Amino acid sequence: MLIELAYGTTGLTVELPDRTTVVAPEHRPGAPDQLAEVRRALREPVAGPPLSALVRRGQTVAISMCDGTRPQPRHLMIPAVLDELEGRVDPDDVVVLVATGTHRGNTAAELAAMLGPEVLERVRVVNHDARDDSSLAYLGRLGDNVPVHLNRHFAEADVRITTGFVEPHFFAGFSGGPKLVAPGLAGIETTLVLHDARRIGDARATWGVTEGNPVHDDVRAIARHLGVDFALDVVLNREREVVAAFGGELFAMHAAACAVSRRVAMQAVPQRFDVVVTTNSGFPLDQNLYQAVKGMSAAAEIVRPGGLVVEAAECRDGFPDHGEYRRLLTSAPSPEALLAAIAARAETVPDQWQVQVQARVQAAARVLVHTDGLSDAELAEAHLGPASDVGAVVAEELARLGEAATCCVLPEGPQTIPYLAAR
Repeated sequence: MLIELAYGTTGLTVELPDRTTVVAPEHRPGAPDQLAEVRRALREPVAGPPLSALVRRGQTVAISMCDGTRPQPRHLMIPAVLDELEGRVDPDDVVVLVATGTHRGNTAAELAAMLGPEVLERVRVVNHDARDDSSLAYLGRLGDNVPVHLNRHFAEADVRITTGFVEPHFFAGFSGGPKLVAPGLAGIETTLVLHDARRIGDARATWGVTEGNPVHDDVRAIARHLGVDFALDVVLNREREVVAAFGGELFAMHAAACAVSRRVAMQAVPQRFDVVVTTNSGFPLDQNLYQAVKGMSAAAEIVRPGGLVVEAAECRDGFPDHGEYRRLLTSAPSPEALLAAIAARAETVPDQWQVQVQARVQAAARVLVHTDGLSDAELAEAHLGPASDVGAVVAEELARLGEAATCCVLPEGPQTIPYLAAR
């Protein structure tokens, strides 16, 4: 069979055996009028008053949004929020914050592409910087002893609004909602504790689990303590269209969005597979290897111990070169050695969490990557192998294992999270 894998902006067609199990998201069409759906969520919230009833002239307003590594439809959501605020607050009192977490800030050109030039002319747009202590406010220790430093613009605003999108997340359970406060707008010290080896290594820190998940429990505690006045999230389909929008009180809104995302994106399978082909959902999610760990993690849910994972991830931004991910990933001779080093480290260091998840996958299964952005030598640095021809690699592995060998493909990568039916 021919399968179209989500890869970069062009996709990648591969040939796989007819007996391959295909696990893809439940298809839901985009809303007939996506902007109208977003506006409806602002005016007909899941819980609490509509956004327009929460603001008045003279108040300062801070709005958080995802950075360029996420496919949030910012060009719809941010203008819709600003339209609801128009005439009620002064535009000079509004700031849009790019919730970068520990990622680099987005460039002016990227922001224009993400939002449209009209938004940049309408209000201030500021990249959060987790490493700029002067831009942070300290809230004390919250949750499970987390030292909480948050973006000062957001923490000190009269009205705080989050915007994002909801999909299963490989260690926070689901994206969106309170994650647009922390780690999205958190200082580096806060993020390092939220992503420490103990929390990331907990079995409950996984896809689709929020309650009892040590990462998400602390994320919720931070957002609850600070207070979010209005939250807006969307669920997307594979075409990045808005399937449904949810607005209102943060936790009720997020629970409703997670319920829809779970039905769309999580699917049961009856067994583990010898070979799992996956992706990282195409651009912008597969723009670097750091992000591509999510695709590996999705495949790891259903590959047999010692099996083969083959991921197609473009990685146009390489490892990337910024941050600590590459240095950490290449600092030990094997995935097992990386896990041992992380367990022995007294303090969390930036990007350790991504390396920890990746090493855990690679310690359990062989991982090959098809990419245009990394050389074979660079993949070897990352303890990965190349897969220049995905179909040929799969055919060779299945032939080696024999007629009973099993294969599964996740064409949309972590847009679909498979799980064993007994779970």
